[in-house]
Amino acid sequence: MASVFTKIINGELPGRFVYKDDKVVAFLSIEPIKMGHTLVVPREEIDKWTDLPSDLWLHVARVSQLIGQAVCKAWDAPRAGEIIVGFDVPHTHIHVFPAWSKADYDFSQVQQNVPAEDMDEAAQKIRDTLAEMGVNWEDGSAV
Repeated sequence: MASVFTKIINGELPGRFVYKDDKVVAFLSIEPIKMGHTLVVPREEIDKWTDLPSDLWLHVARVSQLIGQAVCKAWDAPRAGEIIVGFDVPHTHIHVFPAWSKADYDFSQVQQNVPAEDMDEAAQKIRDTLAEMGVNWEDGSAV
């Protein structure tokens, strides 16, 4: 049975994508810790990040770093948070979000039922920032 992330990647469920390439996608978390909270997910459905082939892990890390740079710039945050948990969905995913303090790493403070227009605005903010950084969010190529 396909994971919820595979269903989002395949277009069977909605997702607010901010980055796509042939190996990895990134889309907003529906329960953000902070606005801009993005999940970086390999297209290949592998449960544990420690089981990813090394080349795929390196690519996931590179895209996570890119998204981290974009959310820092977009929200004027001093740091990008990155968390790997993996218990909620059996498909490797990296949480990347703007962070101002250690308190921002607390999943008990996720925002639920964020208005769609706020989520759409956050996704566009990341896409626009990636474009300013010279990255085409739709395929990962240089713009």
